[in-house]
Amino acid sequence: MKKEFNQIYQFKITLEGVKPPIWRRIQVPETYSFRDLHIAIQDAMGWGNYHSYDFYVGDTCIENDEAGFFIDDMWRNLPFHPRRPITRALPASKTKLTEFIKKEKQKIRYLYDLGDSWEHIVHLEKILPRKEGADYPICIAGKRACPPEDCGGVGGYENFLEIIEDPNHPEHKERMEWIGGEFDPEYFDVKEIHFRDLMTRNKPSGKVIVGTESYKPITKRKIGRNDPCPCGSGLKYKKCCLNK
Repeated sequence: MKKEFNQIYQFKITLEGVKPPIWRRIQVPETYSFRDLHIAIQDAMGWGNYHSYDFYVGDTCIENDEAGFFIDDMWRNLPFHPRRPITRALPASKTKLTEFIKKEKQKIRYLYDLGDSWEHIVHLEKILPRKEGADYPICIAGKRACPPEDCGGVGGYENFLEIIEDPNHPEHKERMEWIGGEFDPEYFDVKEIHFRDLMTRNKPSGKVIVGTESYKPITKRKIGRNDPCPCGSGLKYKKCCLNK
């Protein structure tokens, strides 16, 4: 059952560190939790929900509390992980947007994939009355394609673009096979943004959650190149046991 609401929050979501900017403008119900906002950002940006996430509001971290296990949650326990200094951590599914986001022009931060560390600025542009007949959430604008998952963060993405744009690069063929076809970093069509139902998109399974298209629970996940190495060294998998 959908919760009743009278107002909507209009956010501009901008991926940090990438030029020209990659951004989306979305409208969501005021009743959303931070977990609900996470799902809306994933769908609007084009991420696959393969990894964990955090929101940062001042010195408060509002973090992923899904049942199950995201492999990059291990980064939280490593001393060199660049988490912002925080005084408290709250569960995303139980924390409402209205508890922390109250005024237009307010900005918070959203970190997706604790290994690649994709930081987004979440800017509350407007608080608006709900439009009769509108089906929220909706994406009303945006620019440029979302980077591929597990490409290595901002630096890895820049390197990826250089490689795929140079047919003579020694890694060109490998990267094109990895991406599975053509990739246009400038492409975006707001009509292709679809938001999935909050109740079925990512049901807690008590098992490993990987964010596949169908969101079926599985018991095993392939380790990504940029995931923490399972040997416990603290290095990324590609820098440690990948080639052993």
